[in-house]
Amino acid sequence: MITVPRSLRRLTLGLTLAALLLSRATAAPLKVAYSDWPGWTAFAIASEKGWFKQAGLEVELLWFEYGPSIEAFTAGKVDAVMVTNGDALVTGANGAKNVMILVTDYSNGNDMIVAQPGISSLKDLKGKKVAVEVGFVDHLLLLNGLKKAGMTEADVELVPTPTNQTPQVLASGQVAAIAAWQPNSGQALKAVAGSTAVYTSADEPGLIYDTVAVSPQSLAQNRADWVKFVAVWDKIVAYLNDETTRDDGIKIMAARAGVDAKEYAAFMSGTKLLTLAQSTKIISGQTDTFGSIAGSSKIADEFNVKNGVYKESQPVATYIDATLTTDALKK
Repeated sequence: MITVPRSLRRLTLGLTLAALLLSRATAAPLKVAYSDWPGWTAFAIASEKGWFKQAGLEVELLWFEYGPSIEAFTAGKVDAVMVTNGDALVTGANGAKNVMILVTDYSNGNDMIVAQPGISSLKDLKGKKVAVEVGFVDHLLLLNGLKKAGMTEADVELVPTPTNQTPQVLASGQVAAIAAWQPNSGQALKAVAGSTAVYTSADEPGLIYDTVAVSPQSLAQNRADWVKFVAVWDKIVAYLNDETTRDDGIKIMAARAGVDAKEYAAFMSGTKLLTLAQSTKIISGQTDTFGSIAGSSKIADEFNVKNGVYKESQPVATYIDATLTTDALKK
């Protein structure tokens, strides 16, 4: 038998430990694309406060407009993207499979159909032009509203428009209404005196859930880190729910979005931030209604197929992994 000298054992053990430490220190950061929705911009707080590092994570938050953030994910440039549950399905149907591991919030009025002065309801839009980013979440909001008003998409003329350009398009007078989320919807209301929100996400809570969606490959390779990432979210929500720190949190979010802090504070009521416990119930729920992400996504899937956003129904259950929030709650 070959006996290894104790000194060599120590050296070997030392090299192994060093290799492990070096591996963690040089591990590629989790790259996450995010955009200007308040429920996602809130992650800037964790970055500024150093909460990711405190959790033992290397996270690189990459700022985009919403559409380009999804394009970056589709191109494989990031590990995760922050999207609505409906758009997660659209992204997957277009080839970029993903798994929603966290529901950050649901839209509670920030997504709006904003109409020109003199238009007071969706029914007044019959035969008129509506600017919307076709295939994205506020297209679904519009379809939902039209359905509840006894109308269909055929009753209006869609004008495909990037969401960040909708305020200018409404102000130009080229369309009767736009579909957009904050801060764009608020900018549209300010840009056109007398314009009004004729339908909002507050009329259908749970229609639009906002999520963190991860590539299946990254989730498989880095599950423990994604659980830590999810756990940090609860710290962010607590910071924003605490009256003594809320203003500082909003200030950080406003700076990230390039919006005045007082103006940004007005967006918060339209975004129902979910604690980790609340998020777990919604992501674990198995209802057929808007009360769970499974039910909401099933409805979104049916809308998407029916309206040609994509052709084949998506396997909704494969887009949802509730185990990470459950594990994060144990931390």
